[in-house]
Amino acid sequence: MTQLLDTEELLDTEELVTELDISHIVIEDDTPVDNFQSAKQQRLLVEPLYASWLPGVSFIADANIGLFYGLKLDPIVPDAFLSLNVKMPDDWSQKQNRSYLVWEFGKVPEVAIEIVSNRKGNELSLKKDDYARIGIAYYVVFDPLQQLQRPEDLNGKVLKVWVLTAGQYVEMAEPFWLQTVDLGLTIWEGSFEDQDSTWLRWCDRLGQVIPTGAEGREIERQGREIERQRADEAELRARRLAERLKEVGINPDEI
Repeated sequence: MTQLLDTEELLDTEELVTELDISHIVIEDDTPVDNFQSAKQQRLLVEPLYASWLPGVSFIADANIGLFYGLKLDPIVPDAFLSLNVKMPDDWSQKQNRSYLVWEFGKVPEVAIEIVSNRKGNELSLKKDDYARIGIAYYVVFDPLQQLQRPEDLNGKVLKVWVLTAGQYVEMAEPFWLQTVDLGLTIWEGSFEDQDSTWLRWCDRLGQVIPTGAEGREIERQGREIERQRADEAELRARRLAERLKEVGINPDEI
């Protein structure tokens, strides 16, 4: 008859598992981004948040990072994502800290963005279903090169946003305001990294884009220039007033 071991004996004879075994998970395969436009767009969705956004909570925004939501499931790799109330791990030498492992961060990201570069990405079918299944609150498809332009696809639009409602995605109407992250998304025509194009940008409630670091510095420079001009104009007015007072025999220093 097999003798049952008590708890103390079990602790002595069995190795306690303190963390999940992820040795089998391939967290990076060095697959490059598919085109220049996508690479620049991804940077434009990430850099401004770190440069100019002040949400009041910690967050991670990044691009082309594996999103692992199950030990035996293949990851989803959004072109860009945003996750609130999480902190970037300090020790990147640890495998579990180099990708977005949901069980490590304790939550899925709030926003996943896919940038369409061809008709093979399944952005409106399989990927959309996967993001809904794992609970991503907002799913965004941006089609700057107009690859998905059949009537049943984006209906001529370059941007579509869905919000998760009762486990299903419901398409949002413009303006695209993502309430739970306190950010909006908008189409912006302009130059980024010396390239004129149609871009997807984060924006505030008034529709003003969240500036990049370079844009923020330019705004500050323009602000300083305006203040300098105002100071110069005020000094000129004071000087002219003093001259007029002197002309009528009044010493401005005694006023």
